[in-house]
Amino acid sequence: MLEPKVFKAYDVRGIYPGELDEEGAHAIGQAFVEVFEPKRIAVGHDMRVSSPAMAEAAIRGASEAGADVLELGLIGTEMLYFAVGELGLDGGITVTASHNPKEYTGMKIVRAGALPVGGDSGLPEIRERAMSRGQSQGQSQGQSPGQSPGHVEPYDVWPGYVDRVLSFVDPDAIRPLRIVIDAANGMAGAMLPPVLERLPQVETVRCFFEPDGTFPNHPPNPLLPENREFVVARTLEDRADFGAAFDGDADRSFFVDDEGEFVPGDFITALLAESVLEKEPGAKIIYDVRASWAVPDTIERAGGIPLVNRVGHAFIKHRMREEGAAFGGEVSGHYYFRDFSQADSGVIPFLLMLELVSKRGQKLSEILRPYRERYFLTGEINLPVGDVDEELRRLEEQFGPEGVVSHLDGISIEAEDWHFNVRPSNTEPLLRLNLEGRSRELMERKRDEVLTFLGTAATL
Repeated sequence: MLEPKVFKAYDVRGIYPGELDEEGAHAIGQAFVEVFEPKRIAVGHDMRVSSPAMAEAAIRGASEAGADVLELGLIGTEMLYFAVGELGLDGGITVTASHNPKEYTGMKIVRAGALPVGGDSGLPEIRERAMSRGQSQGQSQGQSPGQSPGHVEPYDVWPGYVDRVLSFVDPDAIRPLRIVIDAANGMAGAMLPPVLERLPQVETVRCFFEPDGTFPNHPPNPLLPENREFVVARTLEDRADFGAAFDGDADRSFFVDDEGEFVPGDFITALLAESVLEKEPGAKIIYDVRASWAVPDTIERAGGIPLVNRVGHAFIKHRMREEGAAFGGEVSGHYYFRDFSQADSGVIPFLLMLELVSKRGQKLSEILRPYRERYFLTGEINLPVGDVDEELRRLEEQFGPEGVVSHLDGISIEAEDWHFNVRPSNTEPLLRLNLEGRSRELMERKRDEVLTFLGTAATL
């Protein structure tokens, strides 16, 4: 089964087996190799119930199309990025549906350099080839015409990966801390133990560390407040220095301070940028258009060069290569590192946070207080609208005269004491609003103005 709708803007994702099954995975693996013609690739999978069989099918398809395949087995997504970059491979596939509910399966596909394959970088061609193969009698299975099958061999990426993520911090600088970690029965439960073994001074309260694709405790999506309730409660109950929660494939980490307050991705980006700049003064740092002023302000104060960018990992990774940027951060919890194949990691930010809190000698809530007293954020608000382009035009007409207008990604308007970005969703008739004010009262007033304006339009 292979429904066209499983091909998204950045990856492949759909319900198993009704929208995507092993036959579809086989076709995608074969199509990837036929489109990109890689010689050597890596394939791994997450802990979802369907993932081992899906990965085996993708490997079979890729090898039948002529590629040699390193079989990585059970991995987090960032471990695929590491393998492709570190081993100089021509690409790779990880079978994962990230933070989606248990009934989903999917794939994240990269080419050489761990560069993502997405809507403007080869995924439509893979879709076309995979769909046509699946519909052709006799060609949905078996090797590509005229191709000798590639060689498949297992490869243990774990030791090299653990060494690399730990290289981002000085383990001796990390003092005794108590940390609550919610792995949500996802890949963090497998990935963190070998890392934490090297940090015996850190006491961890390990919650839901057993990888289980049925997610018996809660869905692996910490961006939703209801999925953070557990880690907030445990952080307070255990009087922890902070709490960390990971999404399903562990390429994103989210943080709760010692007072149980969730830390927005903008503030994490600012703190991580400061850590990176301490080690590499003057470095360029990428951040996305949704971010708080806290990010460029912090980067400049720390002696770095802030560069604003479009939202989305493909755009961030491309810009990082173009600029030689050391670090990039997105509001959504994706954090990218030049020395990790310009790829995103959930484990490296966790380690940097341990190091930062240790070096500052302050509670995380104290470190964050200056941000919370100066920057007031709405967070991302999703707004259903009828005509996305028309509403963006009307927004610019209404609010544009109040500030400087940018069309880098959707519409951004920056006034002296407030700013907002409104972007269209890639997949739904939605606008996504992020707004910030220099005071809570101003933020709430401008937010309500925008919502009222769009709400009125939406009912017309």
